Amino acid sequence: MALRIPPAKVFFPEEDRKAILGHIDEALATGQLTLGRHVRAFEEEFAAATGSSHAVAVNSGTSSIEIALRVFGVEGRDVLVPTNTFFATPAAVVHAGGRPRFVDADPSTFSVSLEALKRRLTPETAGVIVVHIAGIVTPEMYAIRDFCKARGLFLFEDAAHAQGCGFGGRAAGTFGDAASFSFYPTKVMTSAEGGMIVTNDERLRDEAVVYRDQGKADFHTNAHTRMGYNWRMSEPHAIIGRSQLARLEDFVAARQRVARVYDEGLRGVEGITPLLLPEGCRSNYYKYIALLGPGIDRKALKQVLREEYGVGLSGEVYEQPCHLQPVFAPYAAGAFPEAEDICARHVCLPVYANMTDEEARYVVSSLAGALGRLSEGAEVKKAALRERSRV
Repeated sequence: MALRIPPAKVFFPEEDRKAILGHIDEALATGQLTLGRHVRAFEEEFAAATGSSHAVAVNSGTSSIEIALRVFGVEGRDVLVPTNTFFATPAAVVHAGGRPRFVDADPSTFSVSLEALKRRLTPETAGVIVVHIAGIVTPEMYAIRDFCKARGLFLFEDAAHAQGCGFGGRAAGTFGDAASFSFYPTKVMTSAEGGMIVTNDERLRDEAVVYRDQGKADFHTNAHTRMGYNWRMSEPHAIIGRSQLARLEDFVAARQRVARVYDEGLRGVEGITPLLLPEGCRSNYYKYIALLGPGIDRKALKQVLREEYGVGLSGEVYEQPCHLQPVFAPYAAGAFPEAEDICARHVCLPVYANMTDEEARYVVSSLAGALGRLSEGAEVKKAALRERSRV
């Protein structure tokens, strides 16, 4: 069956597309294609949107993590990293010369708890990375911040999922020493490719600017003072990002509306339970997470939804924790039962900025139908096994 509801969808209103093309044409005509006025404006606007003093635009969310870790000086030291995160988070630690030390997940937020962080602390720990999974900011951010300050550890927020999110009136990305954001096409707002570092630390900002441009002390010279890389953001990417940032609040409001439809509709559906937001958390619903009941085959459910109802579920956050990824085998020591459990039995329902209430209700009814079919199939198999056992 053709997809009626895709897992995700990028949304650019027609008037935005026209404006973007006009600005790109101007950049092409002037020849200012990288680190120009649109990059500077994007940085200023994003810093203001998060309530940060500084923002540094780069070519990806991944590089925004690695640059900050290089500035923090993690080489040869441990960095506490959630095992329930994307490859890029611990990979950035490795590329910056550090050792990722994985931390188990908190099932109530899919993030990490302070107690879990304490259990993984070592004398060689340089700092902590907290990831705001699916746009959920853990209520423990203040406690984690105080813990890090008391022990001289840096606190870094991987806010790749968390544009427009916050907790207790404070924006995601402003709890720690610095934070990174991703503008990959699946995110709530996109620049096609790109990332942003935000911080209130002027020294960190200045160092990040050097690292992103081949380690040059100044854009107009070839005096290299750091082992940087080509992590620059282009003007066309910044132009797209600025357009999307101007729509961010509308995008978040639309996704919250869809989430309310899901919250209400799933109350009567057996076999699936939404992950509720912590009190005081403002989520952008980058992902709408729901946990499957015991014995429900996630792969089979996704197949039935796609083939029989035309509904594509969004990718998990995450299907497999990092300590089980082969590339991180050297850093996998420890037990992480909570992460393994939530990674194995959750799904993410489709959410996008121009999704209608009718489409959201169709997803709910499709889920109810698919779960019912799987339940009936399981009962038929049980009955057949009982019948065979009598023979």
